[in-house]
Parts: sequence; C-alpha cells; structure tokens
Amino acid sequence: MTQFSPQPIERPILEIKDLKTYFFLEKSTVRALDGVNLSLMAGSTLGVVGESGCGKSIMAMSVMRLIPSPPGKIIAGEINLYHKDKDEMVNIVALGSDSAEMRSIRGGQIAIVFQEPMTSLNPLRTVGDQIAEMVLIHNHISHKEAMDRALEMLTKVQINAPRQRLHEYPHQMSGGMRQRVMIALALANDPYILIADEPTTALDVTVQAQILDLMRKLQADFNSSIILITHNLGVVSQMAQKVAVMYLGKIVEYAETHELFHNPLHPYTVGLLNSVPVLGRKGKKMLVPIKGMVPTPDEIIPGCPFQPRCPRGMKICEEQQPLLIEHQPGHQAACWLYGE
Repeated sequence: MTQFSPQPIERPILEIKDLKTYFFLEKSTVRALDGVNLSLMAGSTLGVVGESGCGKSIMAMSVMRLIPSPPGKIIAGEINLYHKDKDEMVNIVALGSDSAEMRSIRGGQIAIVFQEPMTSLNPLRTVGDQIAEMVLIHNHISHKEAMDRALEMLTKVQINAPRQRLHEYPHQMSGGMRQRVMIALALANDPYILIADEPTTALDVTVQAQILDLMRKLQADFNSSIILITHNLGVVSQMAQKVAVMYLGKIVEYAETHELFHNPLHPYTVGLLNSVPVLGRKGKKMLVPIKGMVPTPDEIIPGCPFQPRCPRGMKICEEQQPLLIEHQPGHQAACWLYGE
C-alpha cells in the first residue's frame, strides 16, 4: 500500500467555501451551516471549537458527504479536496454522495473518527473483520492480506495483545481501546485527511492524554492532516496549529492557535476562554460563563448571531451581520467592534 506524501504545507489540501447545509423540516428550516469558509493545510492540524449545537459535527458530516437526505441538503458552496489520483483539487459537492467516486474518496482519502465508538462499530462483528472490510473496499487484495493489514493497524495504535484483539468484539474492550480501534479503522487506507469529531470526550483524563499522544505520533507516521472538532480548548491548545471558532453555523474567528489564545478578538471567543478553568491561575479570578443559550438554528436573527448574548453589543449588531474579515495578519474575526 503506497503512502501518500501530501503537497507542501503552504498549499491547502482542503478548502471549504461559503458552505451552507440546511435541514428542511415540516415547520421550519434549520440552517446548520450558514456560509462556512475554512482551509486545511497539508500536514497540519486545524482545531474547530464551539458550544454544542454550533454546527461542528454537521461540518464534518458535510465534508464526508454523510448528511442524511432528506431532510438535510448542502444547498450552496464548495468543498474542494486535493484528489491524490488526479493531482488536483476536486469539488466533492458536485459528486453524488453515494457515487462510486465519492465512496472511493470516503475512507480512502479522507476518514473520520467519531465521538462514541460503540455507536460506530458493529457489535456483531470482530474488530479485525471490520478493519479488514474497510481495507478490502479500497484495495484489490486477498482477505488474508486485509487481515494482516488489520493486525498491523492494531499494532500501530498500540493496543495490547493486538493478535488477540483482532478476534474480539467491541463490547469486550474498554472505551480507550475502542477509540484506538476507531483510529485504526480510519487510518487503515492511509487517508491524508483525518477528521476527529470529539475523539476524547467520553474518556477519562489519563486515557485522553494517551489518545492525543497517539494521534500526534500517527500524524507524523502517516504524514496526514487533521481536523480536530472539540469543545475542549485545552485539547486544541495541545494539538492544533490553527483554530476556527464556530457559532450558530458560522465561523466567527480564525487564527493561529497561539494568537487566538493570547489575543482573542471576538467576544464569543473571549467568553469561551474566560469560562475555562486554568490550573495555577493567580489571584481569585472567578470563571465567567457566557450568558444565555445558543439559539436554535431555525431562529431568524437579523444581525450578528451572537448579539443576543454579547456583553459589548452595539446598535449595528442588531441590524447587520458582520463579515469574517482579516483584522490583523492571519487573524480573522466577524465582529463590528473592529469595523468592516
């Protein structure tokens, strides 16, 4: 199996342009993604953060072309993916979600690790069979060769007694081991983009650290790019080179990780950072929660979507939506505080 060597890191390997994914329900339309723009550079990690319901997972499912239709549909925008066989960018929105080309891309060139392995792994099949099936879908090899690859992947993700685990079922494994199986399954065909959707949420702190260390090592081994979707800012600070902050289906801030943590521009980003406990924080500074709740995506908000919760809202915030604009080199924010 030939390992893909991505383009230089200066070039994007994935570009999302003005992506809109809506869900058309009987009584309302849910604008889950409402004009998302993002770039992922080859060999890098992009963190995507925000509260539950902001659209992070829908973005992942849109990129994988796994949006259930009906009621969901990508109604506008592009998802341009570097296609290693064609050596060019391909807009996968133009491909049928169940087309042969999209099935080849999904799992072969881009893969996903879901939050809860028990809902993603088949409880009636051994983990070895499940990994081998993924390999067989994308490669013309024998079942024995596919099982050898499954054993190799279980070894790479550092599962104890991998030959024994090959013949075990998901329920026979701990949460951390099942997550390792999910990573092995996702990386079985050497994809060059890995989407990790809350990969450590259900794990305790010690196992979480082990999984993050494993992902860093595997990223170096496979020379892959990662989109890390999480609500955990601590995880992002350890893993990502750049961070996109999402709110109500939009990107409201985008910057390099160090810059965003030390110089947040958008009031929502400031609120997220102020609500995170910091070990060793000097003084008696209290954590400050963000007031209110995230609106439902079917609510019509004429101005800035964060305006109803913003402590620095102005009149213009109630009337017009700000654009995501670069206010400092490499640092974008969608906020009227900085003008347009």
